[in-house]
Amino acid sequence: MSIVAWMVGSAGAFTGSAAALYGLTVKAQRPRLIRNETCPPVPYEETEWQSGGATLKGWFMPQAMLSGPSPVIVVAHGWSSNRSRVLRYALPLHEQGYAILMYDARSHGDSDYYKTPTGLQFRDDLLSAIDWLLRRPDVDPARIGVVGHSLGAFGAVLALDAGAPIAALVTDSMPVRLSTMIGAELRRRKLPQFPLAQLIPSFMLWRSRIPRKTVHRADPVRILNDNASSRRTPVLLVHSRKDGFIPSDELHLILSRTPDHPHLFVDTEGHSASDRDPAFWPAVTAFFRDALLNSDSERSPG
Repeated sequence: MSIVAWMVGSAGAFTGSAAALYGLTVKAQRPRLIRNETCPPVPYEETEWQSGGATLKGWFMPQAMLSGPSPVIVVAHGWSSNRSRVLRYALPLHEQGYAILMYDARSHGDSDYYKTPTGLQFRDDLLSAIDWLLRRPDVDPARIGVVGHSLGAFGAVLALDAGAPIAALVTDSMPVRLSTMIGAELRRRKLPQFPLAQLIPSFMLWRSRIPRKTVHRADPVRILNDNASSRRTPVLLVHSRKDGFIPSDELHLILSRTPDHPHLFVDTEGHSASDRDPAFWPAVTAFFRDALLNSDSERSPG
């Protein structure tokens, strides 16, 4: 074989491998689309607003019995989920006296399609949800809480770093490393971890046109450490020791930097079951009560 033929063959093999890897990146970056089939069993409004040029669909559950602007909690779902799947958080909190806003992130549920969804998109969709809330006269802008599950929690922590007016945040089953997120999606799609978990992140960043300095800044460990040091926003971190999808090592990584950070380990099986642990609701209810209800008398008028 001549050197020219060898070079042509090698180039063809490289191109084919790159094309195959790009195809797998597209597949890994396409969340499973699950339409909403369950509606809230309490009075609610159908809502929509724009995020990144796309329309987000949501539900707003007001607290009509309150005489003034009410505290509100935004519920942010995770990857390949939708708003109806996180009603498990919304309904108990609504019963506690909070208005609730739920929405489908782009490329999820009934919201518009988005070509390259990432954790940064989850951040931006939450920021747009909070902007929508701030335009409502029945919402107290100083008492906006957030519950984020999985990648929804990741986006919420990034929103803190962007200066979002979040008065209290609960994260549940949150990934903090890109490698963990990619590995979880590969397991979901039954694709091999090696070498895809090492190669796909670079293709994903290139495809999404995200600068590496932006990825470096999108570090929940750093953000939560900075937030705790400045005591800006109360944050409660929850994770199950039996989460086989996003391991509890992610929470341990945060605690390695900020060991005194408020947190709760639960023992329910699975990635979406923390709320079924007996310790979950007492901790979450007390946390939001202290941050959003008991603080009412301390806020300055207007």
